[in-house]
Amino acid sequence: MTTQHTGGPKSAQTKIVTTNTGRILRVNADSESGAAMPPVTTPPATVTDPARRADVLFRVRRDEGHELSVWWMIGAFLATSGLVILLLSGVPGAA
Repeated sequence: MTTQHTGGPKSAQTKIVTTNTGRILRVNADSESGAAMPPVTTPPATVTDPARRADVLFRVRRDEGHELSVWWMIGAFLATSGLVILLLSGVPGAA
């Protein structure tokens, strides 16, 4: 945890505390007791396979040696670029 003291001559002295999880807390410098800070908890490690997470839509776990070739990505980029150029060539008033 890191702390930083803030406050000017007209403001109340506060201390900014950054927890291990990245939460930033603003605490009065007068209340230095540990009761002002919430307990730091770690998230549960329930995900065993990152490819099977609920927030991942199209990720697929492939066996070793069966990864997608980079040439498919290069080909998709060239095909998309060609399609954009082809469609934009039909726009009237282009230079």
